[in-house]
Parts: sequence; C-alpha cells; structure tokens
Amino acid sequence: MRTNAITFDTVLVANRGEIACRIIRTLRERGIRSIAVYSDADRGAKHVGLADAAVRIGPAAPTESYLSANAILAAARQTGAGAIHPGYGFLSENEGFARACEEAGIVFIGPSVHALSVMGDKIRSKNHVAASGVPTIPGIAEPGLTDDQLIAAATKVGYPLLIKPSAGGGGKGMHVVERQEDLAETLVTARRVAARAFGDDTLFLERLVNRPRHIEVQVLADTHGNVIHLGERECSLQRRHQKVIEEAPSPLLDETTRARIGEAACAAARSVDYAGAGTVEFLVSDDAPDEFFFMEMNTRLQVEHPVTEMVTGIDLVDWQVRIAAGERLTLGQDDVVLTGHAIEARIYAENPENGFLPAAGTVLVLEEPTGDGIRVDSALVEGFTIGSDYDPMLAKVIAWGEDRQQALGRLDRALADTVVLGVATNIEYLRLLVEDPDVQAGRLDTGLIERRLPELAFRGADENTLAAAALFLRLREWEPRGSQSPVWSRPTGWRIGPHRATRYSLATGPTASVDVLIDGGPDVASVTVGDSPVQKAGIRRLPGRPHTYSVDYGGEVRTVEIALDKATGRLWLGNDGFSVGIVHRSRAQALEERLAGIDRNELGTASPQVRSPMPGTVIALSQTTGDTVAVGDTILTVEAMKMEHRLTATLPGIVTVTVTPGDLVKLDQIVATITPSDPTSADGTTPPSPSLQGEES
Repeated sequence: MRTNAITFDTVLVANRGEIACRIIRTLRERGIRSIAVYSDADRGAKHVGLADAAVRIGPAAPTESYLSANAILAAARQTGAGAIHPGYGFLSENEGFARACEEAGIVFIGPSVHALSVMGDKIRSKNHVAASGVPTIPGIAEPGLTDDQLIAAATKVGYPLLIKPSAGGGGKGMHVVERQEDLAETLVTARRVAARAFGDDTLFLERLVNRPRHIEVQVLADTHGNVIHLGERECSLQRRHQKVIEEAPSPLLDETTRARIGEAACAAARSVDYAGAGTVEFLVSDDAPDEFFFMEMNTRLQVEHPVTEMVTGIDLVDWQVRIAAGERLTLGQDDVVLTGHAIEARIYAENPENGFLPAAGTVLVLEEPTGDGIRVDSALVEGFTIGSDYDPMLAKVIAWGEDRQQALGRLDRALADTVVLGVATNIEYLRLLVEDPDVQAGRLDTGLIERRLPELAFRGADENTLAAAALFLRLREWEPRGSQSPVWSRPTGWRIGPHRATRYSLATGPTASVDVLIDGGPDVASVTVGDSPVQKAGIRRLPGRPHTYSVDYGGEVRTVEIALDKATGRLWLGNDGFSVGIVHRSRAQALEERLAGIDRNELGTASPQVRSPMPGTVIALSQTTGDTVAVGDTILTVEAMKMEHRLTATLPGIVTVTVTPGDLVKLDQIVATITPSDPTSADGTTPPSPSLQGEES
C-alpha cells in the first residue's frame, strides 16, 4: 500500500474514444500535461487532437496497439509520463500491465496488482468476498472444472442457470441455459468464446435469479485505508448482458437497503486493500429488493460513471489521479449526498432494425445536444471514419433532473436533438426505450429489452423520407454547375417527344429499391413514390445550416438533415433521432436488380447471393467452394467490433465461396453464392428468408 505522496506532471492516457477525451478533460482542469496514444485507424480521432501530445503506437489491430503493453510503456518513456491512466477496456484490468508499470517506475492509475489479481478472476473474487461476509449467488465456482464436472454440478445448482467465464467482465461471454439437455453444447460454445475474448476458457455456473436487476455501487478508496461509497447505479436495461441505459440512484432501493448494499461494496473493497475508483456489481431480484448478491468487482472506471458524478458532484477521474498520487480522501461517508436523478444512454454504431449488427462509415454531419442538465461524453467529430476494429460505442448522452421524470424527459429531448449522419446508430432505439411505460415507471429488469424488442416499431424509410431523398437529388441537379447555363444543366424533362418525369431508383438495402418520379423543379414538383398517388412537394435549404432542409410533402412540413457520402454514393437523412442511409441506383444498377429479382422469384424469396451484413473480418470458413449445403448450414463467420456473426445458407445447393480467413469485407459485399439444387424445400414450400445468427466474441 502506497502512503507517501508523489507528484507527476504528465499522464499518458492508454485508451481511445470518448473515455480518452473525458480523462483528458480532467487532466486539463488539473493543469496536468496529457499524452494521447493512437493506432493508424485513429490518426484523426478526437482524443488525439485534445491531448497536449500524441504518440502512434501501431496498426489498427488492438493486439498491436492499444493492447500492446510494450508499445504503451515505450510511449510513456518517450514523453516523460510519470503515470498512465488506462481508462476502461483494453489494459485497464490487466494485472501484467499494472506490474510492468510498477517495474518501470510509472504510476498505474488504478488499484494494486493484488486487487487486480483477486478481483480479475470471477471464481476467486466470489469465494474471496464471501469469506468477508458479502452475499453471493448460489452456484459452483471452482477453478479448472471440466465440462463433465460442470454438467454433474449443474443438477445441484438448478435450472435455469448461467454459464460465466471466470476471466470475463462487462457481461461478455455469458450464456443462459434453460434445460439440462442444452448444457453440453452450450459449454463448448462458451469455452470457445471465452478463449477468444479473454485468453482463458475457465467457466463457472450460477443460479439464474428471477426478474433480476443489475445494481452496482461506486466506491472510492485511498492508500491510507479510507473507503467510501457514492451510492448506486441501476444498470438493468441491458441487451445480451450489455448495458444500454443506466441511471443513479436506483428507483428500486430504499434508504435502508442503499446503506446496506453500500457497506457490502465497501467491505468487498477493503478485503483486497483497494485503492482508487472501483465498482462492485450486485444482482437484486425485483421480487425481493432488500436481498442482493455479489456478482463481480470492476477494478476500473465504468462507462456509466457520469451519472454518479452528476448526482454527487464528485469528479471520479480527479479522485483517481489524486489517490494515485498518494492523497487522502477528504470526503467521509456522511459528506456524500445524492441530489436529483441522472440517466445515461449509450450511442452505438449499430443497426437495431437489422439485428443490432455493427455499422461503419464516415461521420458526415454531427450535432450534439446542449441545455440544462445535459452532458455529452463523445469521441465524434465530422469527417472521422468509424471502422470495425474497436467497440462500437461512439458517445454517451447524460441528462440530470430534479427528479427521475424530469431526467427522462430531458434525455429524450437530448436524443432527439442528436444528429449523426454517415453511420447507422441506435439513437431511435434509445428513444423508444426511454418512452416505454415500464421504463417510465421504473419497473426494470435485465430481460425487459429482450421482451420489448419484438414490439418496437422502427420508422424505416417511409414515403416522405424517400420523397425527401429524391427532392434533394433533384435540388443538386437543378443548381447551376460551373459555367453551364441553367437551361442546359437543369433536368427539366425537356426532350424530343412526349414529356417524361425524372426517375430516381432509391434503395435502403442490397435487394430492394423504390422508384420515385419527379416532374418539375425542386421547390414545387409533382412527386410519385412507388405506386402511391401523385403529391405536390418541394425542398429548400435553410439559411446558415448547410445540411438542414425544409421538406414539404403533401402539406406535411419536416425539417430534415441530409448529407451525401461521396465515397460510397449513399445519401443520409435524419430527424428527431431517426436516420437512414439510402442508395441512388444508376439505370444500369436498377436494371441489374430487376433481373436479379426475376431470378429470386423463380427460386422463392431467398437470394442465391450471401452478403456480409456488416463490414468486418472473415475469421472462419465452415464450407469451401464445391460443398453441398442445406438451408441453415453455416458457410462462414465474420467478426466485427467484438461480435461474431455466422452467415448461413438460405437455400440448398452448391456453394461458391469468394473470401478466405483474414479477408476484410465491406457492408453488403457478396462473400458466397449458392447454385440451387432445388428451388423448393422437401415439402414444396419456398425456403426461408436470409438467415443470420450472431454471438458475442
């Protein structure tokens, strides 16, 4: 335990994205010189420009850059950094990295190697805190258990149960098993995923708690033995064990339970002589809110730490730095007062309407919300390319209110005011969640989102959106270019022979397009979308706002943000948190699609082309060219942003694979083609629509 105060005037931030930006902000406020590190993919990233200096640490692959302890330490020595702040993710909970910092004489802004060792292993940490009187979930948690031993122990644990990786964190790699007959197969998958994600395939089992709520407690501890907690956060709104919306305090706990769970968190921290900011996570049944069970301790800053900062007024990064420098806590438990309510929503580069597949693209237009009680932690800047190498989280929008209802209202408005064009995001999905009656009432549990997903109605590209896209294209064509006379440059429809409207073939996916006919100028035109009746419509650019347009379609006026990605030809439109990418197909492309549609009609609804639903890396081939496949057979697996996705056959036949493991693929790229052996299934029905299965890696 370090008790002597030290000083350092330069801190290297060994992370990227919004958390690097957030740490740099506090370092600036303290007058401490900040050093950013970046990979080749992040050369133009926001955190690089915010820091006082920046060092390249390697190529895009995390193992060769942000996960390379040698590269990070070399950058620290090069810049004279006396301390390293690891943020969260990457090396933040890496015991070996913390030890390497210690050996290099560089302060690791985090807990001791001992604390990382004990709490970094879920089996060890669970048994350790139980010995200190902290309640734990019933289960079997012993190192080195084989699949057969886990299967034998599962009967005593009881079903449903949860398989968890011992080395995991943040909910990654967990699998629910409802029935005994599913356990053996799921264990095989769980070990493979754990080995890929954490380099350790050790597993353990826990009883699945009914109607569980995920509640975590923020602790602060100094190197002089002082430990306090800063209240709890409710993190029950999760999808596949990944948090989506978090808040502080929890609407479930009363003051008595809050004090009890807070003291349990402090006891867990004391048991390992913890120092710094940390989070102790508990599972609480909605049916018994006064009963809680230890899950794990995160020995780092949490993604959701801003909600705690907003209700306590305490800067957690500031205290991390001060504690690492040997300062004593100047706060006692009685000094911690929770004021109002704060809620955070995570903005991801993903497509909720298409199975939450990771998305990539270049940020063309960015508007982030402001106002009373609003905070944005963001890594976004216009012109930055979002790739598939890292976690898809882009930003966090946080709202504070005097009570929970005000905070919810402010968060919804802030999300509506957030504009990100050029890459698909989950903003519309977040608004739908915030508006959910159970969320509004505080009736939360970790399964709520999965139950609600089938009911969520996403807007999609409706007639008005398609009309706005076509009118925008019309406006671009109508505006004079260079020295050309408007008479010859404008698409007036003049031709030798009968007058004809201009046709725009617009597509929102790889195999579906809609024709929009426009007759007239962009300000007042006759517009026909598909088979809909003709409507009068117009578009105009709002002054002083280069990407904002007023669109009048059939008497309905909308303000829409519009931008064209010249690199891909994709047109992006958005308003009130909704956004969509639309492709303007050329005449040749439209003809090709119609011919492909004829082929699909002969085969049923399935397409013989297997396309990648996201940009990523091919990590495995399950079939090779010439193999015979049946409907549902896995052909290959693509990985992007920590997610594996298996692409499967949608009709029977002979497969031709056009990629190899390690290949980078683009969104909608054809990766395999199936030559049909039979256009109908054995019972005479058409094959199912394209299939995609995904799992966390």
